[in-house]
Amino acid sequence: MNDEGKRAWVYPKKPAGNFYKYRTWFTWFLLIFLIASPFIRVNGNQFMMFNVLGREFYIFGFPFWPQDFYIGVTAMIIGVLFVTLFTNAYGRIFCGWICPQTIFMEMVFRKVEYWIEGDRGAQMRLDKQEWNADKIRKKGIKWFIFFLISFGIANVFLAYLVGSDRLLQYITAGPIENLSTFTALMIFTGVFYFIFAWFREQVCTIACPYGRLQSVLLDNRSVVVAYNHKRGERQLGRSKFKKNENRADLGKGDCIDCSQCVQVCPTGIDIRNGTQLECINCTACIDACDAMMEKVDLPKGLIGYYSEEDIEKERKFTFTPRMKGYAAILFVLVGILSGMLFLRNDVEATILRLPGQLYEAKEGNMISNVYTFKLINKTTGSFENVSFKLLSHEGKIESVTHQNIMVPEKGLAEGTLFIEINKALLDDEKSNVEIGIYSDNELIETTSTNFMGPRSFR
Repeated sequence: MNDEGKRAWVYPKKPAGNFYKYRTWFTWFLLIFLIASPFIRVNGNQFMMFNVLGREFYIFGFPFWPQDFYIGVTAMIIGVLFVTLFTNAYGRIFCGWICPQTIFMEMVFRKVEYWIEGDRGAQMRLDKQEWNADKIRKKGIKWFIFFLISFGIANVFLAYLVGSDRLLQYITAGPIENLSTFTALMIFTGVFYFIFAWFREQVCTIACPYGRLQSVLLDNRSVVVAYNHKRGERQLGRSKFKKNENRADLGKGDCIDCSQCVQVCPTGIDIRNGTQLECINCTACIDACDAMMEKVDLPKGLIGYYSEEDIEKERKFTFTPRMKGYAAILFVLVGILSGMLFLRNDVEATILRLPGQLYEAKEGNMISNVYTFKLINKTTGSFENVSFKLLSHEGKIESVTHQNIMVPEKGLAEGTLFIEINKALLDDEKSNVEIGIYSDNELIETTSTNFMGPRSFR
């Protein structure tokens, strides 16, 4: 806020330097991954898709169903712990390097703004000048490109939700044929446009809960983007640069009070005031400070990745007991998730006794129970000639229809069947029986169910 109580618009200077170069390369990798993932196919499956309404999910080409919800919950818990561990160890490094808000804002929309309106000073002058042909042209082109990018982002996210094939069908058919989907698409386009054209850094400083979470997770050993105040201030504090003076002998700090770190900050903070929740660890201030230190022939690293202990006690980074605890829990959960994925089957089988039905005594000392079955195929291939066999007892299983059962790709098959077992093989009135499900005589899944019989058999 400014002195008048209005929003103080942030005009960050265009960053440059090694960290910015690394972030740019990493951003290109993430953007290519984000845009290409819905259009890549692995074994006929979309590489990444999260169709919540259709209850269809693909992660790295592997299909997941609502029945795999426990795997998703475990993965989300691991993700939260992973972010917690890294926040405790390295602050908001996720925000500066991986967060989609930062990537799109700083590496896409902001670059368009620099290209059209110029750097910090040019943007400030443009906003202050009266509306004329030049200002209308620049603002109009910028806003139009912002809209096109927002519309493209909305389409990419739609491809994740409904699938790239269906998205291409929508595009081919036109908006009139899919008015409800197009309306939702335009709403999301408007949301993205509002965020990146106006709300901007306020997402990080006001709306995002992660910044608040950071203040709970950080301690004096957490490595964050920080200003080395001991070196920058010394006894007399910061002061403007003067040629041919020995600042160390005079007691002056290495900070020459150039304010480059403030001007380049995308959230408008002064890193010299210490760790702040608005800092997204984007490293722009590191590059700006290093460039200035090089110009005045002072050592680089006045701003860098430091913990409070690094600065105060000049210690190297070490894992704290809390970090070790997070890492241990994370290691255990990753092991559990790996086991879940390894044991996950392509077919989910459920066989249940028909409610309200008793057993039936048949000729030859046989006991019969009636069951309903449901087979869910999680793959993109169908299972033909499906049959059931008893694995734990001698007996037989017959389908009510006496027809071959087929489970379609990404579909299910339901029906009713009878299980018959000689009562001499039953040990109790309720026995647990194991059943194998076969496709073309190949075992594809096993399951178990209860079998009811007489109370006394001998």
